[in-house]
Amino acid sequence: MKKLFTLILALGLFSFSTGVVTAQEQQPTQPSAEELEKQKADREKNAYRLLDQVIDEAQSLRLVENRVRIQINAADMLWDQNQGRARSLFSMAAEGVAELGRTPVTTTNNRRGGPDGNFVFQGPPAQQSIRNYQLRTELVLTAARHDAALAYQLLATTKPPANVQQPTADGRGPRAQMLSDDNLEQTLLGRVAALDPKLAAQNAEQMLEKGQFPNTLSEVIGQLYKQDPEAADKLADKTVKKIQAANILTKSDASGLVQTMLRPGPRPAGEATTSTAKTQTTTNRQPVLGQAAYVDLLSIVVDAALKATPNAQTAQRGQQAIVRRGTGGGAGPQPPQQPTEAQIEQSNARRLLAGLQTTLPMIDQYLPAKAPMVRQKMTEMGMSNNSLANLAQTFSSLQGDPTTDTILQAAQNAPQQMQSRLYQQAAYKAIEEGNTDRARQIANDHLQNNARDVVMQRIDFKEMVLKADGTRIADIRQSVARLQTDNEKIDMLIQVAGDVQKTNQKLALQLLEDARQIVNRRATSYEQFEQQLKVAHAFASVDPSRSFEVLDPGITQLNELLSAASVLSGFEINMFRDGEMSIQGGNGLTATVNRFGQELAVLARTDFERSDALAGRFQFAEPRIMTRMSIVQGLLGVKPASGPRIFFGNGGGGDSNVIRQD
Repeated sequence: MKKLFTLILALGLFSFSTGVVTAQEQQPTQPSAEELEKQKADREKNAYRLLDQVIDEAQSLRLVENRVRIQINAADMLWDQNQGRARSLFSMAAEGVAELGRTPVTTTNNRRGGPDGNFVFQGPPAQQSIRNYQLRTELVLTAARHDAALAYQLLATTKPPANVQQPTADGRGPRAQMLSDDNLEQTLLGRVAALDPKLAAQNAEQMLEKGQFPNTLSEVIGQLYKQDPEAADKLADKTVKKIQAANILTKSDASGLVQTMLRPGPRPAGEATTSTAKTQTTTNRQPVLGQAAYVDLLSIVVDAALKATPNAQTAQRGQQAIVRRGTGGGAGPQPPQQPTEAQIEQSNARRLLAGLQTTLPMIDQYLPAKAPMVRQKMTEMGMSNNSLANLAQTFSSLQGDPTTDTILQAAQNAPQQMQSRLYQQAAYKAIEEGNTDRARQIANDHLQNNARDVVMQRIDFKEMVLKADGTRIADIRQSVARLQTDNEKIDMLIQVAGDVQKTNQKLALQLLEDARQIVNRRATSYEQFEQQLKVAHAFASVDPSRSFEVLDPGITQLNELLSAASVLSGFEINMFRDGEMSIQGGNGLTATVNRFGQELAVLARTDFERSDALAGRFQFAEPRIMTRMSIVQGLLGVKPASGPRIFFGNGGGGDSNVIRQD
């Protein structure tokens, strides 16, 4: 018995120790700080090596705008690592932009009907002018992220010659100055404000002296206040005095500026600089005027808005209708008439009055004698006193991460046309919080028809997830089979797989394999390409090797489509110019290439070699360069900034400004 007891005890201890070892083996070990730092260094080493390769390959590109875009993005990413080389790339890009500005506008392959009924090729110069302006904007604003003086230098060196026709700024109308040099300078002013507020303030004062009222001036004052409150107050007072001396009803830029300065209200007395800085970072709508300056500006705007007349617009429309009737049916459309000074003033007065709806509480507090007149004027003009105020209150309450109760409260106070969408969002939030019963109640009480059906379907998804651990794979597949579209099936499979991944990785892989079977075909639309990308992205956190397997056939097909597009360019589509694809894009095919680059950028953080190899499978240099640039940005932790769009890895087109996330 003693020997038997000893044997049992030994076996028990062995089983216990084996279980401990097994548990320790299964427990994922967290990398140490040194290991994480080494991984980051390896990623950066690979990124800069690949970036060198991209820069070299970009020199073979024929389109100046393609080379310039690579140089701008490369300079942006190299700034912290090699500022001298980054400056050189910015200078090279500026030379390219200046060259485009000096180049005579040429025709494109747009087809228009000729007088004999046949198609003739005729390209509007506006397209090339817009492309040149966008490229110059990207260059200047990207440089402004790093060096304010350099940005202004590039602005000056890339200014088109005087003999080249450019859009002109007209202070009386915002559309006329959209592509003007003045508009770019105003945008630059706002970007430079955070980097060098004193330089921005100096340039802002020069613009005020020229009779310009940049809408980014409030940003300059806010940023300057954090560095030099006294200088900020002086600039604010000077701005109000300049507005008071001007007729803001004839200057649309002034009417736009005053609304951005009034909407946040006055700055509280004795407000700390650090508090102001925090407000600017989180809301980007900090108060910039002291109470005295605020009241003065509010009074100016109220007096101007009260000049709005209710019948001017109606009379103008009636006159236009008479003109149209007088021309007869065969006269064709008449050219738009330039607005008169009086019409411009009335348009700006109505715009100011509409903007005052959100500041009515401030008018009640600081100008109580004028508040009844404002409300009466709004009634005469057919404006709801509360519509815009409610709208502003709604958006304010939805900042950050609102709860279900917050969204429901916002929906009750929102304008009627917004309520359905907000109730739908409240139901989604309840689902996210795991309260499917409440989500179902919201849908039944406030939603109708298709909106309610969509929410109910999402509820079914969530309830499936909540009991997924106890559900057989066959039950999940049966639920998926009842869905009508491939998108719905893929979304549900990915959603359930993501929720069970931590507790049941085997089930997660099975579900993603089911999704893979749906997309395992030759894409016949951009939507099907996107489905493949979604499945590849879902695999990345479970089994990255399968992500590569999903992406590989898509690149083969993209090569075929790009070859076909190059042949058809000028006949059906215009992706290529001079035999080269424009990196800027603006079409579905370029956007899809960018999306593949985005997914390879995610995978490159764990398998650089395979991601680079797959990017190298693009046969054309342009998509190959675009995709590798995405990988570089992913390795360096560069993400799109809010607002301006990034060229590589987000669907293409837009500004190239990025922010670094280490």
